[in-house]
Amino acid sequence: MSTTAGMAPRFSIMSGPCKICFKAAKWLPVLFIVSVVVWSYYAYVIQLNLLTVESIIEKCFYLLLYHFLLVLFLWAYWQTIFTDIGRVPKQFRLPPAELDRYESAETDEARRAVLEGFTQKQNLPVYNRTMTGDIRYCEKCVQIKPDRCHHCSVCGECVLKLDHHCPWVNNCVAFSNYKFFILFLGYALVYCLFIAATTLQYFIKFWKNQLEVPGKFHILFVFFVSIMFAISLVSLFGYHIFLVVKNRSTLESFRAPIFQLRNTWVQDKDGFSLGAYNNFIEVFGDNRSLWFLPLASSLGDGVSYPVRGQPTPPSATTTTTTPVQSYGSTQTSLGDGVTYPQRCVDEDTDDLLGARQRWAEDEENELTAGYINNHTHALEEVVLQANHTNPV
Repeated sequence: MSTTAGMAPRFSIMSGPCKICFKAAKWLPVLFIVSVVVWSYYAYVIQLNLLTVESIIEKCFYLLLYHFLLVLFLWAYWQTIFTDIGRVPKQFRLPPAELDRYESAETDEARRAVLEGFTQKQNLPVYNRTMTGDIRYCEKCVQIKPDRCHHCSVCGECVLKLDHHCPWVNNCVAFSNYKFFILFLGYALVYCLFIAATTLQYFIKFWKNQLEVPGKFHILFVFFVSIMFAISLVSLFGYHIFLVVKNRSTLESFRAPIFQLRNTWVQDKDGFSLGAYNNFIEVFGDNRSLWFLPLASSLGDGVSYPVRGQPTPPSATTTTTTPVQSYGSTQTSLGDGVTYPQRCVDEDTDDLLGARQRWAEDEENELTAGYINNHTHALEEVVLQANHTNPV
């Protein structure tokens, strides 16, 4: 059995007009959010500030701060929607010959042997496994899944460090845009709270029948809508801040990744946690001046992770590693989306590090010496090994 360019045949029940309608329907939640923002702009700027507020100082203060928050909110929203999702490097895809061997294998052991052999041959840095200890493989994308990578059924492909697919942005929230998504939630929350706080006094006047302006119902509704959205956003934003501090994705919080510990495979939700500060900079980057702007904010080489004051467990060792090539990452966050530092290395499985180091050296020849030198100075005092193989 052969395939073209190493790709397994994909079948879809949707084609032609149905596929177009489905793609158009996925933009409806985004259109709804944009419509609410446009209406809130009319209600707040026109009906409240221009036609209701009498004080010039109050009016200028409201308008300046409102537009500042609106720009940050829409900027982060735009980046979340239109940032390309992180795709798996081609090295993880099974070539036609290996795919034929895998699909023609008659037993699970034979298929497992094909995947293990291909992983060792390519020196792929994959250390998370399934519950049975098998290599994580995507049947639809015919490729090995890197650590923290999952297949998105909506996008139809594997996505690096997939958190979830969000219909409100019509995009996957993953490695490449997770910082933008958190900033979008944060600025949306501040935007709603600002509108609610500045319209509260006019809502009270309306309640006391003291607000006699033509657009009083717009003011009333924008107050209630902002409160409603703020209530929903505060829980969602708080939850994702918790995930950042713990270095987890939404998927990992429900199904913990599996690591090898003393020749056994165990689940550990905190296997990628490096401490609150290090977890934060892994998402927001090491350029502090850009932390709260929806821009790429990594000064590093794309793979090495600066770690400050990280304690080493008694059974673990920490070393430094040669920088590995970034696979086209936008450098929104630290790393390349493929390899991730883990909290410790079990001495029984430390020999597994050799494969990852060899894989790094194979890719390193594509980096120039000048590229490495220009980025090394941005690293912090200690670099945690980005290729450890087991949890705490």
